Amino acid sequence: MKPIHFFYLLVIYILLQFTWWSYLLVELNTEVIDHKIENVQLRDLSPEQKMAEQKILQGKLRERWWMVIGEGSVFLVLLVLGSIQTLRSFRKEMVLARQQKNFLLSVTHEFKSPLSSIKLYLQTLLKHDLDKTKKENFINSAILDTDRLNNLVENALLANVIDHKGYSFHYEEVNMPAFVRLIVQRFQSAPASKNKIETSLQEGIVFNADMAAFSLMLNNLLENASKYSPQDSIIHIKLQKIDNRIKLTIADEGSGIHDSEKRKVFQKFYRIGKEETRNTKGTGLGLYIVKYIVEHHHGKITIHDNSPRGCVFEISFPAA
Repeated sequence: MKPIHFFYLLVIYILLQFTWWSYLLVELNTEVIDHKIENVQLRDLSPEQKMAEQKILQGKLRERWWMVIGEGSVFLVLLVLGSIQTLRSFRKEMVLARQQKNFLLSVTHEFKSPLSSIKLYLQTLLKHDLDKTKKENFINSAILDTDRLNNLVENALLANVIDHKGYSFHYEEVNMPAFVRLIVQRFQSAPASKNKIETSLQEGIVFNADMAAFSLMLNNLLENASKYSPQDSIIHIKLQKIDNRIKLTIADEGSGIHDSEKRKVFQKFYRIGKEETRNTKGTGLGLYIVKYIVEHHHGKITIHDNSPRGCVFEISFPAA
């Protein structure tokens, strides 16, 4: 039995017990008053006095009924409110436990895979006399895996700094088209790059940004687009200024994101699907960091469906 089902059963049991004891209490008070009314009838009193005594006793019975109903209502309200609050806390703990499990599984895989590859490359270079071309390929692959490890560590450290509100942004004027072009060039020149990137960048756009944070944001978005896109597909990047807003869009031709997942993907550690059966790499920190950086540049990020397939990440910033 799941813990949440046990919680429901416990609440139902408490309600049934409370209802039963309330019923017994009302019945007991009714019996006591009936006995007193019978005693009044047996006493040597005038009919008017008997009627008056009987009315007093019946009034006391009604008062006790209302007392039981009032106290019971307060108890029920407190029980319902307490149950709702407990259930919310319980669900949050379950979600957190699931996220931590997914994070540990993904981090274990993400760190183990490049470390194993680097070790294998170094062992091969040490044990075999390879020609220059193979040596360069092995060294480049080892460097690529080292960069991947470095990015994982940076994301994990930055996420921890974000949680403790310790990251300080340093804003400066940035030539946005040139900066985006530089990030794209570096990303596409990586040996593992498998997508073509097409850009449409409006010139003359200047924006106050933290260059380190903005670079990390763009890299995470490009990596996310590439990760879920097929080989040799095209990633489209568009930068334009519309009225008093600067809009940056990154569109891919991947599997897309279901409407029910579009907000969840920005949560810390959240990843679509089950960690045990997922083929794509990642820790669930990239988009969480992206959203944090966008919001601290007074921007807004949304996800739309691409046509005919894939998704579009649209970021909007206020123009200077």
